[in-house]
Amino acid sequence: MLNFSITSFCSLFQVDHIPHDKRKEHRILFKNVLLGVFLLFLVCGCSAQKLDSKPTINIWHWMTDRDPAFQELAKKYETLTGVKINFELYAPTDAYTQKIRAAAQGINLPDVFGILGEKRDFASFVKAGHILDLTPYMEADNNNWKNNFFPKALAVNDFGPQNSYGINPGIFGVPIDIMTIQMVYNKRLLAQLGLDPNQPPKTLTEFLDLGEKIQTAGMQGLVSGWSEVWMIDCLASNYAFNIMGKDKVIATIKGEVAYTDPDWIRVFTIFKQMKESGILAQGLMTMINKSAEQLFANEKAVFAFNGSWCVNVYKGMNANLEYGVMLPPEATDKFPMAIWGGAGSSFMVNARSKHKAEAVKFLIWLTDQDQQAYLAVSTNNLPANKNSLSKIPEVLAQFARGMDYVMHPDAWGVSEFSSVVEAFDRGIQLIIIGEKTPEQVANEVQRIKEKELAKKKAQ
Repeated sequence: MLNFSITSFCSLFQVDHIPHDKRKEHRILFKNVLLGVFLLFLVCGCSAQKLDSKPTINIWHWMTDRDPAFQELAKKYETLTGVKINFELYAPTDAYTQKIRAAAQGINLPDVFGILGEKRDFASFVKAGHILDLTPYMEADNNNWKNNFFPKALAVNDFGPQNSYGINPGIFGVPIDIMTIQMVYNKRLLAQLGLDPNQPPKTLTEFLDLGEKIQTAGMQGLVSGWSEVWMIDCLASNYAFNIMGKDKVIATIKGEVAYTDPDWIRVFTIFKQMKESGILAQGLMTMINKSAEQLFANEKAVFAFNGSWCVNVYKGMNANLEYGVMLPPEATDKFPMAIWGGAGSSFMVNARSKHKAEAVKFLIWLTDQDQQAYLAVSTNNLPANKNSLSKIPEVLAQFARGMDYVMHPDAWGVSEFSSVVEAFDRGIQLIIIGEKTPEQVANEVQRIKEKELAKKKAQ
């Protein structure tokens, strides 16, 4: 059709009837008009193509349990906006970490990605200019994006003023979900012990008093993966905050308070009391968390100390399990109980992406309450959007409400020497198996602490 039109058009410029001395002038005119028509077709065609095209947003992630839900949401978003979302899943291993680092070095990161690593790894990407500062989008007047999140979930991606990483203050990531580590209890077994299944023990005394009843009934008490010492460290720090408060814990890490202080002796003593009360399950010191999860899911234990990820685990093991979520029972009412938690997974926007604005728009949509509720229900992960709690199962909402009590070491601005942490956690294991007293462990931990402080001072 185009060829026919051009041919017909050209016939208007036949030169047979034009005098010879004017033909050259007409041929030049013809060429100029033809060139103009060609350019007009070209411009119009490119403009139409430009208007019709939509970008593709490429996202790398490691969240294997969420990939089917992500793919479904990607289809929905494309239907709504015409923007294609391409989720690429990689196993959560060192290979993924290396892939991200290699892409960063080659300036070849996708539009959106996640980082597996500690906050210092996150900071290194920000310093290198790989991650977009999302603060202007979070605080824009035309939306309340920042206010939709649990503040302590957002804090994981926030670098505050005078942070130790030398990063300009700002929010550099979007939390997709959150996690909290608390205790869970079997409602049916609690009822068999003569207790209200909806009223678990709130104080440490009430909790310890159940040990004898549990043993008499032939049940197991508290299960947890305490061969993985970080879980011991988690519960011990919960009680440290409860007994002495945040300021004294941080002062200890700074070296201003000794681990031989009476409050720290009391923290160590709690684990001795747990052992002596009979509340701890047999073989706890050699138990990995997967074994602990199987025992609780199969209704062989009354209590478990675990993270919110257990909801999905228990559902797969025993869909009919009836259980509730509780804070670790408090040792004192002097200070509130604190738990570990915060953002579980986050996405970052590539600062060099050609589609930054579209990537941000998608993340705003992905973290809206409806999409967050869908992710929570389909994957049993806690939503980062605090407005989604009314739309998710109650047991997930119970874990999410624990965000009010979250106090994670990553947010303190200081960290303990790794050798001190190891001595602390291993020491509690030795207390539980009866090889050392709380006082002996406190003295050993303080000895290592002083050694590390002296080494640091000499540097």
